[in-house]
Amino acid sequence: MNTIECIKSRRSIRKYKPDPIDHSMIDSIVSAASYSPSWKNTQITRYIAIEDPSIIGKITEEFTYEHNAGIIKQAPMLIAVTFLKGRSGFERDGSYTTKKGDRWQMFDAGIASQSFCLAAQEYGLGTVIMGIFDENGISGLLELPEDQELAALIAVGYPDHEPEAPNRKSVEDLLQYR
Repeated sequence: MNTIECIKSRRSIRKYKPDPIDHSMIDSIVSAASYSPSWKNTQITRYIAIEDPSIIGKITEEFTYEHNAGIIKQAPMLIAVTFLKGRSGFERDGSYTTKKGDRWQMFDAGIASQSFCLAAQEYGLGTVIMGIFDENGISGLLELPEDQELAALIAVGYPDHEPEAPNRKSVEDLLQYR
């Protein structure tokens, strides 16, 4: 599959087959995502692959809203995407480099999350990135170190449906030349 085909065919998958995912496949996906660009090559994004039903159960029962809980419950794996705080957007002395301040951290985690999802697509896996959850609750459950922050959750599994592509805005709506 070429890059454009991968980008155009990737969908947010919300229904999965129960088949487990081989760890070597996730290792390969994370290896590919590690090539994502980041602020001054800080490579701040980290991943926690969650398969333990008791952890997934606690996340779905206590730390997500009903719609996302339904997706997570039937996915064989949940990826917690985290990042190392205080590195993207900063100078060595701790000052911000741009007026965007520390928002570059989420930008870097977002790039890495999309790379993760595109690599998963290449391996025949479906994904959906989720951002509505109890960040403090999940961070505590996963015992994140103080220097890390939870950016997103990604449900991963073999797709049990093939959603149609939603309408896209035209190039004329999206692009300006000056």
